[in-house]
Amino acid sequence: MWNWLGHLRTIHHHKMLVMQGCFALGLYRQGLLHDLSKYSPTEFLVGAKYYTGSHSPNDGERRDRGYSLSWLHHKGRNKHHFEYWIDYAVDEHSGPGMVGMKMPVNYVVESFVDRVAASKNYQRDRYQDDSAWNYYLRGRDHLIIHPQTQALLEFMLFFLARRGEAKSYSYIRRVILANRRDFDAYPSLPNYDPKEGKLLEMTEEMLPD
Repeated sequence: MWNWLGHLRTIHHHKMLVMQGCFALGLYRQGLLHDLSKYSPTEFLVGAKYYTGSHSPNDGERRDRGYSLSWLHHKGRNKHHFEYWIDYAVDEHSGPGMVGMKMPVNYVVESFVDRVAASKNYQRDRYQDDSAWNYYLRGRDHLIIHPQTQALLEFMLFFLARRGEAKSYSYIRRVILANRRDFDAYPSLPNYDPKEGKLLEMTEEMLPD
C-alpha cells in the first residue's frame, strides 16, 4: 500500500539524525547534502510504494523485480556507501574482478553516522549503543569493501557499542578527523595490519581508555 506521508517522515527523520551526527563531528556540508537523492522520483516513489516503517522499502522492490532500481540509483550518487567505491582491481595483488577501493575517511565517518541514524530511525525505543554494530555483523561476511575501510568502520561501530555515543564521537572528532585537510590520511588502527593488509577482529583491549 502506498504511504507517501509515512515515507516522507521516515527519510526526513533519518536525514535530521544524520545532520545532527555530522554536525557534531564538524562535517557540515556532508550533513546538509546527505541522502538528497531519496527525494528524487526514482527513489521516492519506490519508498512510498513499499513503505513499512520498520525496514528499507528497497527490500520490497527487490522481491517484486529481482533487483532494486531505487538502490542502484542511490548507491551511485552517495559516496558514504561503500558500494559506491566498488571498481575493477587496479593491481595484481588484489586479483581479477571487482574489489572495494579505499574510501576517504570523511565518507567512512558519514557511513558510520548513517548506520547509527538508520538504527535509531527503525528501532526507535529499542535502540541501544550496540544496535548499529549488531546489525552490521549480520552482513559482515558478505561485503565487497577495502580492508582498511572496513577496519575503520568496524572500529567506530565497536567503539560506540562498548563506550557509548559521547566518548566515541569525541574520539572520532579529535583523532580520526583530526587531519581534516587530508581525508585520505587514515589513522593508525589497532584492528588493521598494514604489513599484511588484513583486517583483525575487534576486541575490548583495542579501544582507547
